Amino acid sequence: MSKKSRRRREHMPPTSAGLLRFFEEEVGGIKLKPTVIAILSITIIIVSILLVIFF
Repeated sequence: MSKKSRRRREHMPPTSAGLLRFFEEEVGGIKLKPTVIAILSITIIIVSILLVIFF
């Protein structure tokens, strides 16, 4: 085997054990931290509860 083909080969986990293959390449789109998602979801929950109470 040449050096190029050895470098390009990826090591795959065994699929028979139920493991999935995850890619490390990034896909375009909005990137948010998990804390931002948590704060936004809590804010939406609080706003919806306040809307039910006051309207």
